[in-house]
Amino acid sequence: MSLPVIKSLADCADFEKTVVPYIPQFYDIFQQVLESVTNPQALKILYVSTNPLISAFSISLFLSPIFLLAAEINRNYSQVDRFWSLLPTFYNAHFVLYAHLLGLPTARLDAVLITSVIWSSRLTFNYWRKGGYSIGSEDYRWEVLREYLSPPLFLVFDVVFISLAQNILLFSVSMPTYLMLLAAKKSGDHLDAGDLGFSAVMVAFVALSFAADQQQWNFQSAKQKYRKTAKAPTQYHREDLDRGFNVVGLWSWSRHPNFAAEQSVWVTLYAWSCYATKTYYNWTGVGAICYLCLFQASTWFTELISAKKYPEYQEYQKRVGKFYPKLVANLPGDFSDQYSKKTDSKSQ
Repeated sequence: MSLPVIKSLADCADFEKTVVPYIPQFYDIFQQVLESVTNPQALKILYVSTNPLISAFSISLFLSPIFLLAAEINRNYSQVDRFWSLLPTFYNAHFVLYAHLLGLPTARLDAVLITSVIWSSRLTFNYWRKGGYSIGSEDYRWEVLREYLSPPLFLVFDVVFISLAQNILLFSVSMPTYLMLLAAKKSGDHLDAGDLGFSAVMVAFVALSFAADQQQWNFQSAKQKYRKTAKAPTQYHREDLDRGFNVVGLWSWSRHPNFAAEQSVWVTLYAWSCYATKTYYNWTGVGAICYLCLFQASTWFTELISAKKYPEYQEYQKRVGKFYPKLVANLPGDFSDQYSKKTDSKSQ
């Protein structure tokens, strides 16, 4: 059987019962795919007879060497970045498709997929308009990192982290959906108030991310126009544009409001799986935790670059929280005035 026998909702969150028995399927799945690749019917049988978590994990490993080769051949290390907004939704769609093929209740899973598609749409659009899908486009942080690491060491970093760990991470944030697939066998094909609440919270975080992205886009567009014409658009002050980084709107409350909301989406999905399985915690939380750790590290590196590039960024770090507002902070939008007063008083 490709799915465990579930006696209670709590059993859905039991790693020993829902994952361990299917680990042996992983060892020969690639060989079975090769043997069935020319036979669509055999592939379908293999698909439904393989535990969906195992097949999803296998796909993430299969993609890793492809991204590695593409990165090394093109000397462009944003290959995974181009699929970042798509892969978690792909895995969620995989779980939903599997449930449909087996005739399982899918109301909750369909809701997860819808919210996941909304998340993908927002992130894909923002990545596209910033030129992420343009030929040769690469995250500026990889170029900076290459200055710190020797070529052999960076190759190891590419193999272990960029191509492998990131792929596994994008799979792992979707693991809560597997538990919801199992829970559907017990809870039935309906959505309750809790399900609607979790989906609404996820969409709200996506909306917050979009608002932060738009404010940043507007600011950067205004900054570029200001540098070309020396005229500040009416909605921006010259000192804000001269500073070089955004400190208004949501960015006056958080230095990375889009990152904060982004992380919250996947933490909410994990919490949703706890609700669906009637547990306070479960093993799929490792995906959300790793996602948070990644954002801590990448944000630290991003701010290290920003602090070297912009003279006032360290002052911004003191006044505004990294992800969430400080409990004791200045009013939003007053950074430039307060900083100017502080600078003036020191110069006198």
